[in-house]
Formats: sequence, C-alpha cells, structure tokens
Amino acid sequence: MIEDDLAIGQALLSVFQDEGHTAVWLRLAQGAAARMSSESFDAVVLDLGLPDGDGTDVLRALRDEGVRLPVLIISARDSLQDRLKGFDLGADDYLIKPFEIPELLVRLRAIVRRSHGALEENLWVAGDIELDENRMLVTRAGQSVTLSKTEFALLLTLMKQANRVLTRVELERRALPSGEGQSQTLDVHIFNLRKKVGEGVIRTVRGVGYMVQRDV
Repeated sequence: MIEDDLAIGQALLSVFQDEGHTAVWLRLAQGAAARMSSESFDAVVLDLGLPDGDGTDVLRALRDEGVRLPVLIISARDSLQDRLKGFDLGADDYLIKPFEIPELLVRLRAIVRRSHGALEENLWVAGDIELDENRMLVTRAGQSVTLSKTEFALLLTLMKQANRVLTRVELERRALPSGEGQSQTLDVHIFNLRKKVGEGVIRTVRGVGYMVQRDV
C-alpha cells in the first residue's frame, strides 16, 4: 500500500491484517517502484497524491520495468481524464475517495484473481491441476487428489502466484502452521506434495525457492 494519509493508511492496514493479509505500507513515491519489483506482492493499492511525487510516476516506472503486478488506484481525483490516464498507464482498477471498505476489498480480490488466472471465483488452474479454494478440492486430469491441510495451503499459495518464484521464507510464512517455520519441515511438505500431484508441477529454483508454472 502506497498512501501518505495517516488516517487512511492506518485504517487500511488494520483492515488488511484483519482479513489475514500481510501488508507493507509505504508513504513516499521514492523507492516504491523498486521495492515492488524486487519483492513478491499480490497487489498494490496506490494513492496518487504523494508528498514527494505522483502515484502515476510510480505506476509508470512499474510498467516500464515490465512488472505486471495488479494495481488498484485510490484517489480523490474523480475526473474522467484522471481515471483514463490511470488506466492508460496500466492500472487494473480505479477507486475514488471516499470509498467503502467492502468495495475496496471486492475490487482488490477481483484484480488479484484476474492477474493470477482464476477461471472463476477461487478456482485456480495450472496445467491439468485444478484447485477449488472454496471446497478445498484438488484434481489432476479430473482425478481427485487428497492433500493434508498444510499441503493444500502450500499448493494454493504456489498456484495463486503461478509463474512467480516464491522464496522459502514466503512459503513458510504464508502456508506453514505457526511454529513450523523451519526449512526441513518445508522440504518434507514439498516432497509429500510432489508425490501426490506428480512430478513437474512444482519446480525448485535452486537457492531461491519454488514455483508452479501455469502451463505445466
């Protein structure tokens, strides 16, 4: 989240944390695009009026670097020209301040879903693997795959971020139960998950982490 207003930033940070998200809050334009491109995020909530620059410059820098991270602009600029400019620069959605929190959350979920290739709400696909998040079901080539709760969480995390490498630390934080943040534990879960979903689905990127390719 890139937002300089203290009240809005603190309110949104609390909302994101209550929703179970890990949120990073930046208040300046300087360095924001570099951080977005060097770390793994699901989405960006971007204000336009920042103390040291304009949010459109951050957005332009992101897209110039080829970063396709979904971006939701939140701004008091409500003219058609401002909205069209935001979309032309590569924004995925534009929400005018003041807004209702439920609408922001719905719009945010929608751009993340579209970015990660969900065919419909909470259905994720990579090759012949399908994961239904709502029903906690996984199939491969139409055949049901039985996973433990942790294995399901790992696969869901990887499939939501298909075609992106997730570091070991990210996977441990997002998918392992509290107290299991140890490399050996992650290796065991990945090994068991591979046996169940088949070889070639989960790739090891040596020295970095793991990834699932959308087109396996």
